[in-house]
Amino acid sequence: MARVAGIDIPNNKRLSYALRYIHGIGPVNSWQVVDKAGLGADPRVKDLTEQELNRVRDAIDHGGYLIEGDLRRDISQNIRRLIDIGAYRGMRHRRSLPCRGQRTRTNARTKRGARKTVAGRRRAAKK
Repeated sequence: MARVAGIDIPNNKRLSYALRYIHGIGPVNSWQVVDKAGLGADPRVKDLTEQELNRVRDAIDHGGYLIEGDLRRDISQNIRRLIDIGAYRGMRHRRSLPCRGQRTRTNARTKRGARKTVAGRRRAAKK
């Protein structure tokens, strides 16, 4: 496996798809990195020479991309800032509830966790 930005990317995939294993690089950024590295044919990772891999690493390092640990730290700082200033979105983050307006009466099971049974709820709903 080739190592780019501290992440082992899979050998058997094309470079533009393998770069997406790096947190912060999606489809558009991966194509930009391939173009900056001068690998227009989008080869498989196992077919790359060490020199081509170094060009890919340089394209990512000097391309101004916020990736991996720096990106994760930036996201967590943004969430921490919302919580500290007491914003509505910060309160939703603190309570582990959806922040973007989704309903929570019936859905949001991923965010809220497993169902907790409440006694007497069924009888009250039938009346």
